[in-house]
Amino acid sequence: MLRSKAESYIGFCIKAGKLTCGFNAVDTLKRDVHLLLLCGGASENSKKNALKLQKRFGCELILCEEGRLEALTGKENCKLAAVRDRGLAKAILSAADDQYRHYAGGNI
Repeated sequence: MLRSKAESYIGFCIKAGKLTCGFNAVDTLKRDVHLLLLCGGASENSKKNALKLQKRFGCELILCEEGRLEALTGKENCKLAAVRDRGLAKAILSAADDQYRHYAGGNI
């Protein structure tokens, strides 16, 4: 399977130890969250919690195609991931293709 540039950058985050997966793990972070990745198949409650985290960290939020985030992280039922590197977050945002939607407000 060919990977997009955004997926390659997410892989770099994982290898560098700059990706935190799971709502509980992300919620424990105090700072240095530059991008949130949310699975498109997340429940409504999970989407509301992701919006709260986005406001708390003041970062961007990207919606991934359903099942895509699980495949990228290798973690089953992974619905949220936080990128903790500013450069990689910018690279993911600039390389995001049609499988990723940038959240610009309103309903998810």
